[in-house]
Amino acid sequence: MFIDQAKIIIKAGNGGDGKVSFFTARYVPDGGPDGGDGGKGGDIVFVADKNLNTLLDFKYNRHFRAENGKNGETNNKTGKSGQDLIIKVPMGTVIKNQEGKIVADLVCDGQKKVLLKGGRGGRGNAKFASSRRRAPRFAQNGEITKEYAVTLELKLIADVGIIGYPNVGKSTLLSIISQAKPKIADYPFTTLSPSLGVVRYQDYSFVAADIPGIIEGAAQGAGLGHQFLRHIERTRLLLHVVDISEIEGRNAIDDYNIVNQELKDFLDKLADLPQIVALNKADILQDQSKVERFKKATNLEDVVLISAATRQGIDRLLAITADKLKKLPVPDLQFEPETELEDLEDNSFEVEALEKGYYSVSGKMIENLARNVVLSEPDSLAYFQRALKELGINQALKDKGIQNGDTVLMLDTEFEWFD
Repeated sequence: MFIDQAKIIIKAGNGGDGKVSFFTARYVPDGGPDGGDGGKGGDIVFVADKNLNTLLDFKYNRHFRAENGKNGETNNKTGKSGQDLIIKVPMGTVIKNQEGKIVADLVCDGQKKVLLKGGRGGRGNAKFASSRRRAPRFAQNGEITKEYAVTLELKLIADVGIIGYPNVGKSTLLSIISQAKPKIADYPFTTLSPSLGVVRYQDYSFVAADIPGIIEGAAQGAGLGHQFLRHIERTRLLLHVVDISEIEGRNAIDDYNIVNQELKDFLDKLADLPQIVALNKADILQDQSKVERFKKATNLEDVVLISAATRQGIDRLLAITADKLKKLPVPDLQFEPETELEDLEDNSFEVEALEKGYYSVSGKMIENLARNVVLSEPDSLAYFQRALKELGINQALKDKGIQNGDTVLMLDTEFEWFD
């Protein structure tokens, strides 16, 4: 089954908690703090895999969680980091956040994207020991990560996209020029999902994709709509199949123009892709003048009369296609611009009273603020102090009961509080 869109829930691993413990051994009754730090949580990593061509796995498994970091241990041992979760997807997979913004575009085999980073491990009590605090009886909890919903969209990567109205013989053509086995029947919309096939002509080979039928209004969602139009975006050449027999009562020239207009309406650059037109069903063509009328009306050079049923003209069609592909540059696959999945503007923070006179402030707000601050520079430090007040962190500390001379831990730096 071909699935080209899926919605899933992902979550990086939580950080492990720091440990509260003290060294104990015979003849050492008052050992110092030796609680280790918690381990880092596992990352969520997406990897493009050339051996995959569908998002079917995500239809039945929608929740993906990386392993949590282990808690810190005695003897200053850091907890084991959580294992990263590697999620394999087909080449051409685009990942979007809930607002529809692209957060990853995986087009090359082996390409990786760390979409979510695991939570930081909490610090053990050994890290809080100082000349003033010789036996801290507290530790820091690990960072709790957030859950995110993302959408996976697959844009097939093929050299040639086979396009045309429904029931013009696209699937039949793909089946005879490759080993692909698309569903074939004599009624419209037989093909409900794209099919890929490797085509070999003499010493040359290329990948062709049979795109389900395009009808008038497809760019606005008619028929199968833009559900499959996106699969054309990364092709180098279009093989436009037209029913020249007009046995179904449609006009071949109108069909050709309508399909091209839909390509343009969906995405301008699709209309600029080079095309070869295959006038199919020559075996049941009763009026040969239709071929000349089509060529004259469209003013096209690359027009080949074929019959997918009898294989008439197929060798010539493949020769022209291979020759044209050889002359077309192999493009560097363009990565879509990406945004971060985790909200860099997240203004959340948490204030904890770890023990009397010792507080910690953590959260995305502090991390974001720290990116723009150099504490050794007076002006930067002054900015940092103003920001703490304006963002409500000072007030939150006061609400917790902080007093002058108390200590505040932010990230890995301790500050003495004076109001």
